[in-house]
Amino acid sequence: MSSVTADVVVVGYGAAGVSAALEARAQGADVLAIDRFNGGGATQVSGGIIYAGGGTWVQRQAGIDDSADAMYTYLHAEVGDSVRPETLRRFVDGSPAMIDWLTAHGVPFEASVCPYKTSYPNNKYYLYYSGSENSGHFRALTPPVQRGHRAKGPGASGKKIYHPLAASARRAGVRTMFHTRADTLLTDAAGRVVGVRTNTLAHAPAWVQRRYAMYGALAVKPGIYYPPLRAVMERRLAAIERRYAQTVDILARKGVILCAGGYIANRELIEQHAPGYRDGLQLGTSADDGSGMQLAVDVGAAVDRLDNVSAWRFITPPSAMLGGLVVDEHGQRFIDETRYGAAIGNAMVQGHNGRGWVLADRTLLEQARKQLPQQAIWFQRLQMEAMLRADRVEADTIEAVAAKAGVDAAGLRRTVAEHNEAAAAGRPDPMGKPAEYVHPIEQGPYSLIAISIKRSLINPCPMFTLGGLIVDEDTGAVKTSEGQAIDGLFAAGRTALGICANSYVSGLSLADCVFSGRRAGAHVVQLPSVSAR
Repeated sequence: MSSVTADVVVVGYGAAGVSAALEARAQGADVLAIDRFNGGGATQVSGGIIYAGGGTWVQRQAGIDDSADAMYTYLHAEVGDSVRPETLRRFVDGSPAMIDWLTAHGVPFEASVCPYKTSYPNNKYYLYYSGSENSGHFRALTPPVQRGHRAKGPGASGKKIYHPLAASARRAGVRTMFHTRADTLLTDAAGRVVGVRTNTLAHAPAWVQRRYAMYGALAVKPGIYYPPLRAVMERRLAAIERRYAQTVDILARKGVILCAGGYIANRELIEQHAPGYRDGLQLGTSADDGSGMQLAVDVGAAVDRLDNVSAWRFITPPSAMLGGLVVDEHGQRFIDETRYGAAIGNAMVQGHNGRGWVLADRTLLEQARKQLPQQAIWFQRLQMEAMLRADRVEADTIEAVAAKAGVDAAGLRRTVAEHNEAAAAGRPDPMGKPAEYVHPIEQGPYSLIAISIKRSLINPCPMFTLGGLIVDEDTGAVKTSEGQAIDGLFAAGRTALGICANSYVSGLSLADCVFSGRRAGAHVVQLPSVSAR
C-alpha cells in the first residue's frame, strides 16, 4: 500500500476546504487537499452569495451605511442559538475583512444595488437584501441593510467564488488529489487522527480520469435537477472506482480537516431524522451524503441537529408577488410573505403539512407578469412561467378558486377579509408585512399558485442540510459527546455545525464556510507534528 504525507490534509474541496487550505498554507504548512470529484463541491453550482456587512468595501462604495452592531442584531434574531454570542460576534466583526480576503484572492464583487426585493437579482445587480432584513419583524429590530454580496458573474455565480480561490491556492503551493474518496480516518495508539485512508484514481490512465470527471460533472448539474440522470452517473462512477481505484494512505503530521459537505444526498439519514423533507430537491453533490461526517463519527465524534434542513420556497422574482397572501390548506396565512424563502419553506413543512399557496388577484398577477422579464434570470423566468401555467388555478370568486385548489373556502374568505379590512383602515398587517408590500386582494379573477413541497421537475423545492459535527467554536476541532476535542481532527462548512445551523438566508452558508474553514486552517497548524508512519 502506498502513502503520501503532508502537514495538513483537507477532505473536501469546496469553499470551506479551499479556505482552510489557503489559511494553513499561509502559515507555512504543507497542505494536501483531496476531493471525491472535481473540486468545488456545491459551492461552484451555488448562487455565489456571501452574507457580509458591518461596512464592507462593497457596501461603502455603494453608499450603504451599515455597522457591526446592526448586523449582529439582525443575525442574532435570525439564527438564535446556533452558535455562542461571542462566536457570532467574531463572525460579524470580521465580516469586512472577510470580503477583503476574498477580494485579495481574486473573487470579484460589485457595488451595484438591487432596487427591488428579490430572492436572487438579475445580472445587473450584485448587492441586495439576501435575507429577511426588511421584513416586518426584523426591520422593527434594526434598520434593513443590503448584505448579500453576490460574486460578479452571469447566472448562478458560485464558480466565481470557487475558481479564484482554487487558483490562488494553486499559486500558493496547495497540493490537490481529485477523484479521491476518503474511506477511513487513521489514528495512532493514543487516538490522535494522523491521516486518511483513501481510494484514488490519481494513478489511473488519463482517459479514465477524464471520463470520471465528466460523469462527476453531470451528476452535479444537471443531475441535481434530474435525479434519474444522477443515479445513472453514480453507477458509472462506482464502476470506474471498482476497476481502477487504488488504496493510498495520506498521512498528516499536523491534522485532518473535514470539509466534505452535508448529507442531503443521504436519503436514509433524511428519512430517519427529517422525513418531512424527503420530497425536496437535493441541493448538493453526490458527495453530500454524510460520508465526511461519518468518518468522524467512527472515531467518536458527536453530531447534532440532524433534523435541521433548509427548504426554499421563493415567491420572487417578480417582486409584485410579495403582495400576495401565502396560505395553507385551511385558507389561513402563516407567515409574512416578505420573509426569506427558507422561512416560508420551513414554516410549511413544520406546521402546515408541507402545503401552501400564494393567493393573487388580477391586478397583482398582471403586475407580476410585466415585472418578470425585467427582474428574473432566464432560469427563474422559466420556473415562474411554468408555475403560473401548471401550478395555478383561477376562478372569478374567492370561494370558487379555493374549491379548485382544495383549500378551505370559508377560511380563505376570512383571511382575505381580515387582510383587506386592516389595509383599508391603515392598521398593521395581521402577519406583520411592511405596509409598502401590502396589496388588497380585491379584483377577480383570483389565482391560487401552489408552492407545496412535492417532487417536481418544473417547481422543485431545493433543500440542504444544516446539522453536522459538533466543533469547538474557538478552533474548529471536532468534539466527542463528552465535549472533548479529538486530537488532530477539525471540521468546517456544512460538515460541521455553524452560524446557519438553525436558520439560513442566502450567503450565510458560504460566508460560514469561509469563516469556519479559515478558523480550522489557522488552528490545525498550531498542533505539534507527529512523525509519519
